[in-house]
Order: sequence, then C-alpha cells, then structure tokens
Amino acid sequence: MARIGLGFGRWNFHPLKRKSSLLLKLIAVVFAVLLFCEFLIYYLVIFQCKWPEMKPTADDGEQATREPVLKAMFLADTHLLGEFLGHWLDKLRREWQMERAFQTALWLLQPEVVFILGDVFDEGKWSTPEAWADDMARFQKMFRHPSHVQLKVVAGNHDIGFHYEMNIYKVKRFEKVFSSERLFSWKGINFVMVNSVALKGDSCGICSEAEAELIEVSHRLNCSREVHGSSQCGPGPLLPTSAPILLQVSPGRKGRVADSRQPGFHCSHLTPPSARQHYPLYRRSDANCSGEDAAPPEERNIPFKENYDVLSREASQKLLWWLQPRLVLSGHTHSACEVHHEGRVPELSVPSFSWRNRNNPSFIMGSITPTDYALSKCYLPREHVVLIIYCGAVGFLMVLTLTHFGLLASPFLSGLSLLRKHKTR
Repeated sequence: MARIGLGFGRWNFHPLKRKSSLLLKLIAVVFAVLLFCEFLIYYLVIFQCKWPEMKPTADDGEQATREPVLKAMFLADTHLLGEFLGHWLDKLRREWQMERAFQTALWLLQPEVVFILGDVFDEGKWSTPEAWADDMARFQKMFRHPSHVQLKVVAGNHDIGFHYEMNIYKVKRFEKVFSSERLFSWKGINFVMVNSVALKGDSCGICSEAEAELIEVSHRLNCSREVHGSSQCGPGPLLPTSAPILLQVSPGRKGRVADSRQPGFHCSHLTPPSARQHYPLYRRSDANCSGEDAAPPEERNIPFKENYDVLSREASQKLLWWLQPRLVLSGHTHSACEVHHEGRVPELSVPSFSWRNRNNPSFIMGSITPTDYALSKCYLPREHVVLIIYCGAVGFLMVLTLTHFGLLASPFLSGLSLLRKHKTR
C-alpha cells in the first residue's frame, strides 16, 4: 500500500511541477521585458548622445579652447496632464517616459544647466489651487536634479494662459515656484527671456512698460559690448560682453488649442512686465522646415497667425534690433525647425519632450562659450518601438504557454524532427 501511495503522490506532483516551471518562465519573460522597456532602453538610446565639440578657428584656436564651455540641455512642451483632460493611464505612461528620459540624461550626460522652454503643464491656465499643488508635486518628482545642476523654466500659454486670459494670480503662482529671472549670465554667457506676450502691439498699457524694459536690457547689453567700463553704464555690475542667447516659447501647437475667451479679463488685469510667456519670432509657416522630426508635410504650409502662432513681424524686428542675439531657441509646434532671421540669426525650434505630442521626442544639447556654440540633438526612445517590443513579448508568451500544454508544437522540437528526417534520407 505504501508503494502504491508513493506512486500516486509522484503522479500528482508532476503536473504541479510543470505548472510551476511555466509560471517561472512567464515571470522571467515579463520581468525582462519590463526591465528593458521601462529602464534599460533609455540608457541604451541616450548613451549614444554626445556633447557637440567646439571647433576652434584657425586664427584663434588656442584662445577658443581656453574659453569655459557651458553644457546646457534644452527641452520643451512637457505638457504634464491635469485633472480635466488627462486619463490616468495616459498620465502614468507619458510622465513615466519623461521622468526616465530626464533622469537618465542627467546621469549619463551631466549637464550644468537645463532649460524647459514653456508649456510645462497642460492645464495650468485652468488649474484650481489643489490641482496646481498636485501638478507641482509631480513635476518636482519627475524633474528632480542635483543641487549643482540649475533648472530654468519659462512659462508658456498652457501654464498661465494666453494674452487675453493671463492674470497676476496665475503668473505669481508660477513664479512662486519658478524664478521670475529674465536676464542672467553664467560663464560669461548672457541668456535673455523676453515677455513677448506684451509685444502684441495693441493699446495695452503693459506693452509700453514691457518695451521700456527691453530698451533697458538692450542698453545694458550694448553697454557691456561697446562701452565696457564707461560711466554711461551707470552703477551696478556690467554684463559679460557676449552676444545674448534668446529663449522663447510658443503659444502651443497649432490646431491643438482648446481655449475659450473668458469674460472680465482685459489689459489692466494682465500680469506685470516681469512675466515670461513667449512666442517664436515671426515666420510665415514651417514650409522650409525639414527632417524626421519636422512638422508633418500636410501642416508645413499652413500660414501662421501673427500674435497668435508667432510674434508680429514688427515685434520680431524690434527684438532682433534691440537685443542682437546670436541664437534663438524656442518651443514651437512640438516639431523641429531651423530658420534664419535677416539671413544671419538662427532660430531653432525644440521638439516636444513627451510621447503624447510626438513618436520621436528629443532635446537639444548645447556646448556654449562666450563667443561660440555648438548644438546637437539627442533623440529619446521611440514609442512605437517600445509598443512593438511589448506586442512581440505578448506573442512569445502565448506561444510559450500553448507549447507547454501541448496545444502547439514546440518550434525547437519541430525543427529538430525535420533535421532528423532530412538526415535519414
């Protein structure tokens, strides 16, 4: 009886052992796929990005190599979803993607400063105080950074609203967390952030104040470049002699704006001139933009509307004349574009950083000195590649399960039997 019981026990144990073996295989595959798609793929892709090297000229090559180089990252249009339009799964997926991409880039590339060129939040212009606090907590978790890395954030229309809906409360709420700094210098390099929302050219009283500030900034820049040390510059420290880099933000992707005019808002309620919400410089359209991350061909020839999609022609000319920038960087239609203003000043539109806005997000890496700069683009993992890997993993798990239960012939055994048949012939 004991031998019969032992045999019966072994007969019961065998299927259990097979099920445990299958479960372990499934867990191992799922863990490996998750580890690769949610962590390792970011290291694998961003590891290929390198800081652009400065190319010294033949005349002053030795001097150029001695200049301090600032390593700067530029990204745009993160659009953290809010409580109204954001589905929880969409929010979880896209914010995890941006967090892993940002943290991986910080660890691998070691930038000194990171600029986010507006539209940090998707619903900042509508957010209640409670929703704003939740959005800020998520942002600070996603974009956490070491103390030696500076993070500069510029307000966009999705953060504080368009010209007709922006008010002091929204701007102060934004500036309470992000600095209201508009002009700053580091390593001899001047960065200027312009309140271009006040350059609409209407009868708004704030516009004259904003223009007066720009004239003052222009005076300080010209003073440092042309009459350094002169009494005409007045008291206070002088700016470096470097031509400035202008940072701007677009009002949002063309065709995606879901705003409605709110009654009761007019120019007297708008933010003071220190607010920072910026449009790209004037251009007719994205017709001359090209590249794999440019706007879709069907959107490139759509004309831009002045003071809505881009600054007016007049305001753009004033900025170029007053500030004389050597480079303009802006968030724009969530797509890449490079244009040259007056045939000499390049403006680079930085694509969106989020999978929600494009399949192939990226950011700009800049090696900048007081006299020169070099830029390169770093692409993030493509969303469709990750989805293909997940679909392939699901198919593999199905084949593994069916093969285990004998419902599908094992590919290995089938191939082995075919090989044997071929040898016997």
